[in-house]
Parts: sequence; structure tokens; C-alpha cells
Amino acid sequence: MKDNTFALKKLEQAKVWIREAGIFLRDNIHQRLEISHKSSFSDLVTNFDKKVQEIIIEEILKAYPEDKILAEESGKNLVSFDQSQENFWILDPIDGTINFVVQQDNFAVMLAYYEQGQAQFGLILNVMEDKLYWNNAHHVFCNNRKLAYKPKELSESLLAINSMIYRKNFYKLTDFSLKTLGVRMLGSAGIAYADLLEGKIVGYFSRLQPWDYAAGSILAGKLGFVTKTFEGEEPNLTDCQYIYSLPRHLVEQLIQETDVIL
Repeated sequence: MKDNTFALKKLEQAKVWIREAGIFLRDNIHQRLEISHKSSFSDLVTNFDKKVQEIIIEEILKAYPEDKILAEESGKNLVSFDQSQENFWILDPIDGTINFVVQQDNFAVMLAYYEQGQAQFGLILNVMEDKLYWNNAHHVFCNNRKLAYKPKELSESLLAINSMIYRKNFYKLTDFSLKTLGVRMLGSAGIAYADLLEGKIVGYFSRLQPWDYAAGSILAGKLGFVTKTFEGEEPNLTDCQYIYSLPRHLVEQLIQETDVIL
């Protein structure tokens, strides 16, 4: 991230916007939900997903009308601009909608910002715990607490893995997980990335859309994690892809013991 006042100004504004979204969700979480399905019966969207997205997009465009936005809901989820030339935001208004609906917990609001294709900052708000994960040019924070990665071996750690990947031993990742203390399935990429940043899990494997991993990959990268596709490529911020985030020192072991490609 370039340490300039322009990007830092956007960071401070984004922190306000995402916290206001969290307040709105906490204040209204017991209100009546309007729930509809997208691609399948378990792919849900609520009136609150749409409202939060409207609030944040309105704030972005009011302050920066030339910026582009890639967002999960309301038709703004197609990349129709040159990522290498534009300043753009990637928004997930409620990550973990099923958790939001069923548990009223374990969901997040996520926002990432890029300038001419260069990642600037990521924000993940664990809404119900009011924990905001964010980065500046040099460090990652949870609220005002600076985070640091403490290296762990697989045998001392937990992994977060998508349930379908785990059930099918996709890319031999179930076998790989047997070298750990166990697997967690959290139902929210944002919560998984928060746990990764806090050291509660050591790696995260899932099938993700850009708005699921953009903020988390920026934050994790600041702490020394590698985020790539299972085919060894940089995520393209365009398509749904199989994505992993893992500490750099464990990547070679991953490549040797699974079908994931370096």
C-alpha cells in the first residue's frame, strides 16, 4: 500500500462506513427478514444484505463518483472495467448470510480497496463482536490492537475448510487436514479470515467469489500469508475460484502432500 494521504483518507472513511453498517445490522437484527434464494436453496439474500450494500455504495459514490465498485448483490457483481487502470472497491455487505439468518451471529461486512490494480486496504467487521480488522501501509489491526503472526506447525494448528472440499477429499486436502488438530467449518469467509489473522486457525481453503476473499487476502498478506488458487495462480478478482490462504512457511508442505499446485 502506498503511504499517501489519499489512500489513508479513503481508509479512514471506509472504517466509518463499515462501522455504521455494523451498527445498523446490530440495531435491526431482530426485525422481520425478507429472504430470497439466488443460485440454490442455500444461497440466500436478505433485505438487509441489499440495504447495507445500498448504504455503503451510496457513501463511496458520493465521495468518489469516478471509483468503480464490485459488489455481491444488486447486479454490481460483474467486472466491466479494467482493474489495472481504475480505482475500485470490492464489497460483501453480509458475508455468512445463512449464519445471519439462522444464528444471528458469525457474519461479517467486508470491503477492499485497490488503486490501478494494487491492493491498498481490506476491512472485515465481525458484526456481533464489533471487531474491525483493517490494515495501513505496514500493519494489521483488530480495532486498535496491532496483530502479528506467530508461526505454528500443522501439528499445533486447526484448519478451516469448505464442507464440500472436506467431504470429497478434494485435492487431497482432507488427508492434509489429518496432520492438524482438526478442521473448522465456519460458514463465513470473513469470520474464517478473522480467525486466520488472530492465529485461531493456520489456513483456509474454500471456493470463493472475489468479494469473499478480497479483504481477507489483503489483510492476511500483510501478516505473511500466501493466497492463491488451488492451481497455483494469483486470484483474478473476477471469477469464483478455489482459493487458499496459508502461511508462507507451510506452502511447500502443502504442495508436496496434496494435489494443490505451486
